Amino acid sequence: QVQLVESGGGLVQPGGSLRLSCAVSGSRLSINSMGWYRQAPGNQRELVAVITAASTTYADSVKDRTTISRDSAKNMVYLEMNSLKPEDTAVYYCNVVINWGARRGTYWGQGTQVTVSS
Repeated sequence: QVQLVESGGGLVQPGGSLRLSCAVSGSRLSINSMGWYRQAPGNQRELVAVITAASTTYADSVKDRTTISRDSAKNMVYLEMNSLKPEDTAVYYCNVVINWGARRGTYWGQGTQVTVSS
């Protein structure tokens, strides 16, 4: 029912930039948080950034060159990164936590590949 669709991934040169987008389906959603995670081959999935109504949080490895933002009216979240490094290469996943009354649900996108290479 709830679907997350990411876009904006692809091949980027070292030092370049990207802007990922994630659209969340549904109307009248009570969204607790929206975020981006990534997973490189052989590594665990890790938090990149998360945004709530009150705050934003970034992983130390990206905080100086990353901005997360959202458009609440459109149920969208964005991730902007610059000064990209080869170690940023990973599948990036959109995440959303939705409040359903007293319960919460966690949802994931299908992932979008980001490759940083010359």
